[in-house]
Amino acid sequence: MEKIFSGKTAEEAVESGLKELSLTREDVEIEVIEEGKRGLFKSIPAQVKLTVKEKLTDGQRAVKFLEGLLPLIGTEAVPVLASEDEKIVIQLGAEGTKGIIGRRGEVIDAIQALAGAVANTGRHDYKRVVVDCGNYREEREETLKRVAEKLAAKAVRLGKRVRLEPMNPYERRIIHSTLADSTEVFTKSEGKEPNRFVVITPKNIRQQDDRKGGRKNGRDRRNGREPKYGSERKKTYEHRDLPSEATPESSGTSFSRSGTPGYKKGGFSGFFGTFLGNANDEEPATKPDPTDEE
Repeated sequence: MEKIFSGKTAEEAVESGLKELSLTREDVEIEVIEEGKRGLFKSIPAQVKLTVKEKLTDGQRAVKFLEGLLPLIGTEAVPVLASEDEKIVIQLGAEGTKGIIGRRGEVIDAIQALAGAVANTGRHDYKRVVVDCGNYREEREETLKRVAEKLAAKAVRLGKRVRLEPMNPYERRIIHSTLADSTEVFTKSEGKEPNRFVVITPKNIRQQDDRKGGRKNGRDRRNGREPKYGSERKKTYEHRDLPSEATPESSGTSFSRSGTPGYKKGGFSGFFGTFLGNANDEEPATKPDPTDEE
């Protein structure tokens, strides 16, 4: 719809037209036909043509955006709005799907993200947008469900956390929903975008760790305190005086050069091992300090 309006100035003509149509400037396209002139004996009124813009739905807006985007990335796919009820579904029709989907869906996921941003422009509540090609989304969803169940069984069998590869929010949601009712595992997303991933954790992981002795210092944990590093067992040894300068040759502690008195090749008697403490001793030389047991 288009209509011509007049006024003393172009601005006055535009305001007059908007008031008559009950529209805003965002709703129309403005074309100035005559700027308007004021003369001494005669004035020429200004004229503008207002064309009402076609109001597109959120899905139609996204499709129109993709029609301009897809040729720029070198694909001849044609976007078609398939549904716009609970979510917006756009199908990409093309002879070959490999270039559109990309490795692990990277290309089609990027297209979907852009389409979602366009469709939700100006909305107060977010509406989900799905861009599909060649039934890729459904097949991918079934694959992720099988992977989730398989890795959940593995986590329970090993009693360990299992980390999945980084996924987009849509695919992570599939993993979470697949295992939401599980009585054996729970899921959690970790990391930061774009490398955020899902971790599957067995609910019995603590019991298995305790049974295998995976957690040390359990006694200290039961007392409500964490043991300090190296405080589990500390050996002490009785003090021994260092040898005097007149050390016998048999002790091997004199390091004079070969041929001088006081040195005998191969004459170490094990003195240093005794003084510094034997690491193979099963019990400390003296009774441990009671504070070591805290």
